[in-house]
Amino acid sequence: MRHRRNTTKLKRNTAHRKSLLANLACSLIEHGRIRTTFGKAKALRPVAEKLVTQAKRNDLHSRRLAIAFLRQKDAVTKLFDEVAPNAGDRPGGYCRITKLGQRMTDAAPMAIIEWVDLPELDADELEAIAAEETPAAEEKPAKKADKKEETAAADAE
Repeated sequence: MRHRRNTTKLKRNTAHRKSLLANLACSLIEHGRIRTTFGKAKALRPVAEKLVTQAKRNDLHSRRLAIAFLRQKDAVTKLFDEVAPNAGDRPGGYCRITKLGQRMTDAAPMAIIEWVDLPELDADELEAIAAEETPAAEEKPAKKADKKEETAAADAE
């Protein structure tokens, strides 16, 4: 039975999953908003929120714990200097997950995870972000009959 076992495994072993979540957290801290799959966003939210709660304490021990997890000192500096003070008196709920729809290539559900203190995206911006990955409609190669007509027209000229 899975009573009280809340770890989302993401089909990865422990070391790979911890590295993935640390890298996603660093990207979220650096950019403020990232586009990823819905499952990864759901797994990242508690990690990112615990980091912000830790950073709000702003002492040496919490900074060392953050460095040990994130392994990027510039991300930790930005977390402590910019992200945590923006959270202010908010008691939790620092992240927002917005669903985008399915990815064109493999139909994976996509989402945006962002800090709540950032300005919220409107529907047009969400559609633009969702359309970024969709490949441009490439022209299909002409059929053989069309090619024959084009060559015949070119020869006639």
